[in-house]
Amino acid sequence: MPTCTNKGCGKTFDEAANYDTSCEHHPGAPVFHEGLKSWSCCTKKVTDFDDFLKIPGCAVGKHSTAQPAAPASSIPASAAGPVTVGANGVETYGTSTAATPAAPEAVAAPPKADAAPVVKEEDLNDAPDAQIPAGATCQRNACGKKFDGEATRTEECVFHPGQAVFHEGSKGWSCCSRKVLEFDEFLKIKGCTTRKHRFTDVKTGQENTTVQCRHDWYQTQSTVTISIFAKKVDKAATSVVFTPDSLKIDVKFLDGKTFPFHTQLAQPIDPAASKFEILSTKIELVLKKANGISWASIEPNDEITSWTTFGTVGGVGTVGGKTPLVAGDVDVLKLRK
Repeated sequence: MPTCTNKGCGKTFDEAANYDTSCEHHPGAPVFHEGLKSWSCCTKKVTDFDDFLKIPGCAVGKHSTAQPAAPASSIPASAAGPVTVGANGVETYGTSTAATPAAPEAVAAPPKADAAPVVKEEDLNDAPDAQIPAGATCQRNACGKKFDGEATRTEECVFHPGQAVFHEGSKGWSCCSRKVLEFDEFLKIKGCTTRKHRFTDVKTGQENTTVQCRHDWYQTQSTVTISIFAKKVDKAATSVVFTPDSLKIDVKFLDGKTFPFHTQLAQPIDPAASKFEILSTKIELVLKKANGISWASIEPNDEITSWTTFGTVGGVGTVGGKTPLVAGDVDVLKLRK
């Protein structure tokens, strides 16, 4: 069956059942500005390229196989030529012979620190026991294959492991050297890598890899706030459990790695009044103290003999106070230096 060439559609159709309302498409042109992606005919804007491709069409009509007319190019014919990419990532069109500055004298660069390992798209695969619904679409860029039975798992997938790159009117993929000017031509750039299809959002096969995350905390008279610094957290899979005397956190990342943080607490808390929030760069937990006593540490620690307390009684505020608010079974000692 033919494939519809209307923008935002791309479905196969039967000409005998091609009605005036069969195709949902975008009559306008794609607009990319300051990180936002949209269609000129719509008001919806997104930041992710995959989300942009999923914006439903705003107009209906018949499916079509006609190729959209390319707008007149504003680049003079004499300026057309090969594309060169400079060291700073600037793309140059044509064969300009302008003199280039002499290369600076080579200077030894200091050794770079080892970068953290990055999970690559080509290394991601569906779990062997993943439950994939019929009709699910392959998650790899530029594929679009629909799941049609178990045999689909073993079929080859040709895709782009990189990211979409739009720079000064040219469009391409970070993993490829080919660049085009028209968005329709960009969608037709054939993938450069071959693997198996990936129909789920499972990011890696290293499901049990444990990592360490930096965390910090501070307190007020009524609460203890703990910050766990972590990016790309899988919000749906991450769990936080409060009990009166313990805290259990299991952080799941989008690449399949985990960070467990299980600890007993130095003082009791009110689980019902405690809360947490997963942000883009950290997980913030606010523990509600059950007794208002100052904490020396998050977890019980026999080596700590004293700590700063909050407030006193016997006067107005802390002025003229006589009795410090501390745990009844702990001696009040001077802070160790």
